[in-house]
Amino acid sequence: MTDHLITTPFGARTTAAEVLDGVDLTGKRALVTGAASGIGRETARVLAAAGAEVTIGVRDLAAGGRAAEEISPASGPGTVRATMLDLADQSSVRAFVDAWRGPLHILVLNAGVMASPLQRTKEGWETQFATNHLGHFALATGLHGALAAARGARVVAVSSVGHVNGEVLFDDINFERHPYDPWAAYSQSKTANVLFAVEASRRWASDLIAVNALNPGRITSTRLGRHIGDLSHSPASFDPTSTDVSWKNIEQGAATSVLLAASPLTEGVTGRYFEDCDEAGPHRPGVRRGVAAHALDAQHAARLWQISLDMLAAAVTTA
Repeated sequence: MTDHLITTPFGARTTAAEVLDGVDLTGKRALVTGAASGIGRETARVLAAAGAEVTIGVRDLAAGGRAAEEISPASGPGTVRATMLDLADQSSVRAFVDAWRGPLHILVLNAGVMASPLQRTKEGWETQFATNHLGHFALATGLHGALAAARGARVVAVSSVGHVNGEVLFDDINFERHPYDPWAAYSQSKTANVLFAVEASRRWASDLIAVNALNPGRITSTRLGRHIGDLSHSPASFDPTSTDVSWKNIEQGAATSVLLAASPLTEGVTGRYFEDCDEAGPHRPGVRRGVAAHALDAQHAARLWQISLDMLAAAVTTA
């Protein structure tokens, strides 16, 4: 990240539809994960309304099919279709990648789980890291050829301000020796989302693939917080009584995702972290904003990339 932070005319109260007002995405193909509800659904809806052909990757195909039907534009070229994609199941990710045909112009890595009880995938991976990072990592790298074929693709990783609370535990990613803490695991996975953007932007620059991460803000009425329960036990960054917390509705929560996915204002921008439709400055302790230095560390980003490749390779070998 440079000293010059990118700003736009939009802000925390801007809606996704306002961000893409007047933008024509006819002929563009987009994939949004976790888009059966919440800000993923709104992201898919607005992209389709602008003319894009949108695929939503969902775990529940029935719910995804209903969402796709409801948010498909009544007229115009944009369409929405639902396809099975379980990010915690690597065989599902591989099947999705193998079935994809043609270029992919927009990839929004939106799906996620937050502060869940300790669960493990069949590989033994901690579920938040496996879903929020490894599933998306496998999807994005698996679709690299389709992204490169688009000649100007954009990849958007939906992170969280929660990343400021913890780095990747490189010595114990799956909490096999550390006592499991749901918020520490969540913070690790959200830091991983930003580190992915940092390293992918470096590796894929020659393919004209822009990769950025973002904090959507604290959103009302989404399923992401279904495991939280009493927020009084969550870290300070998640305290709903804090004066630094800015609650948004779903339409506002999807705005930064849409900005990075399709706005002309962010064309050519890569390797950055945004919030409230602007590039974020450095995180300051006690303030629920900004990007932590550990999430932009190039060495950590490269290390995580290699570890992720190794974990996926091992999973294929033992499958």
